[in-house]
Amino acid sequence: MTTAVYGTRETPLGPFTAVVDAGGTVLASGWTDSVDELLSLVHASLRPGDVVEGDLGAVGEAIDRYHSGELSAIDDVPVRQRSGPYREHAWEVLRTVPAGAPVTYSGYADRTGRPAAVRAAAGACAQNAAALFVPCHRVLRTDGSLGGFRYGLPVKQWLLDHEATGTV
Repeated sequence: MTTAVYGTRETPLGPFTAVVDAGGTVLASGWTDSVDELLSLVHASLRPGDVVEGDLGAVGEAIDRYHSGELSAIDDVPVRQRSGPYREHAWEVLRTVPAGAPVTYSGYADRTGRPAAVRAAAGACAQNAAALFVPCHRVLRTDGSLGGFRYGLPVKQWLLDHEATGTV
């Protein structure tokens, strides 16, 4: 049975919780204080048998640094998610979208190498368990409007503004 650690950090957007495996890899994260909510997003093959509250180590430091304005702090944090081949690839591609340079869903689909897969790209955003570290908030509708976001549109707007200016 595998054990993971979770921790909640206070951010300008409220509580942010991450679930991290024994190797320091993010399994799930988001602006919530509910570890159960996050665990429900983890693919069954990765879901830990036990989760204990503890020190997030480098992941917690990255969360704090990002919210304080060091936008690149999240870039090298390891993440593990499981799904089909396209979705896993799409999540990797999403990590290459730079802070302050959001893309449209069609632009995101194009970056994945499948320009016609706009709905599949949107699905990758919707099923992303590792919010912030896999920055689905950086994807917008074609008309520039926000679209959806699991943690609410005010959170998405704050993140985009934060990344555009580098300030809190």
